[in-house]
Order: sequence, then structure tokens, then C-alpha cells
Amino acid sequence: MEHVSDVKIGLDRDVFLRTLVRELATSLESVIGLEEASGYISVVGQAVGTQIDEMYLNALGVERLSREQVAEALVDLKRRINGDFYVIEADETKIVLGNRACPFAEKVVGRESMCMMTSNVFGTIAARNTGYARVELQETIARGNSGCRVVVHLVTDTDPETVTGREYFGDPAVMP
Repeated sequence: MEHVSDVKIGLDRDVFLRTLVRELATSLESVIGLEEASGYISVVGQAVGTQIDEMYLNALGVERLSREQVAEALVDLKRRINGDFYVIEADETKIVLGNRACPFAEKVVGRESMCMMTSNVFGTIAARNTGYARVELQETIARGNSGCRVVVHLVTDTDPETVTGREYFGDPAVMP
């Protein structure tokens, strides 16, 4: 008789936690809908973004990250959790990021609300350091794209017709 502990199954802490987050998102989306589920996940993402931002600020010994450091931190934090983000372009008005691998791996497919973690972590870090951010998830693996394209706008758009994505606000004294 084979022992349960000898059976090879694809289960470890990472798979368990990704599955847990997916099932939480699935439950929220089916009970309250995509928009409300995204809102709940946004609250968590903002708290996580604040904590991660504090980690970078403390590690670098600075009060605020520069725009360049914000872009580096966004890429670095995703690398640390098995994402594959990279900067496509960056200037004083925006940071455009691409991504080839989601930290949630296959568990994100079909669960767009999980992308609010990326939006809120990125938006919170960018806004806390630059005063403002608007995150636009142009393409996502969750929606079935082969990768992600995320634009972090660092200046406000005055035309409400062109504003898409979620806005995040930090200290207005540091806004460009």
C-alpha cells in the first residue's frame, strides 16, 4: 500500500496560496460581480502596496523614490514574486510596462479582478512617491492576452473623455 506522503502531486505553499487567491476572487466575482470584487481586491492591493513601498524606502534609506526608482521598484517587486515585468518606456509623464509571466501563473486566467492587485500595488507606490498615478491595464493575461501591458500615468489628464484606468493620489506637494 502506497503512503500518501509518497504520492507526487503538484501542491506546495505557492500553488496553495495562488489557488486560494483565485478561489476568493472567483467567489467574490460570482456573488457580487466583477466590479465589486475588483473593489474589494483593490483595498487589499492598496495595503500591500503601502507595505512594499515602505520596504523599498527603508532599504534605500530615502523618504521618496525618484521616478526612475519607482519604475525599477515596480519591475523588481514583480521579479521577486515570479512575475516577468519590464519597462517598455518611461518619461516624466508615464511608465509603460510589459509582462511575460503573471505571479499568479495560470490561476489568473479568467479572473480579471486579480489584476487589481497589480493596479493597486503599482498605483499606490507611484502615487506615494510622485503625488499621483493612474494605472491603465491595457492588456492582461487574465483577459487572455499573451502578456500584460500596464501604463502608469504620472500626471493627470484634464480630458475626462480620455481618462481610463484607476487613479491614485499621494501627497500633492510632490506632484510634478
